[in-house]
Amino acid sequence: MEYHELEKTKVTELREMAHAQGISDATGRSKEELVDLLATKLGIEKPHVVIVGLDKSKVKQRIRALKKERDEALANKDHERLHALRRKIHGLRHRLRKSATVR
Repeated sequence: MEYHELEKTKVTELREMAHAQGISDATGRSKEELVDLLATKLGIEKPHVVIVGLDKSKVKQRIRALKKERDEALANKDHERLHALRRKIHGLRHRLRKSATVR
C-alpha cells in the first residue's frame, strides 16, 4: 500500500486498520493523524512535494514585494490598485501550487 492509497481510504477503514495494527486511540484522531500514524507503522514514506519548471524563490520574493505594495495601497485607500495587487498575488500563489508535483 502506498501513501496516496492511505489518503484515499475512508476514515472508518483507517480506524479499522489502526486497530488491526495495535493502535488503541484511533477513534479520537483525525484522518490526517491516522494516515501519518499508519504510514509510520507500516513503514511507508510520505512523498515530497517538488516545484517543477518554476523558480520558487523568485516567485515568493515577488509575492512578498506585492504584499508590501498591497499594504501601501490599503493605507492610501486605492481600491483599484488594491484589487489588482490581490489578483496578482492570487495568480502567483496558484502557479506555485499548480507547479508542485509529488515525488
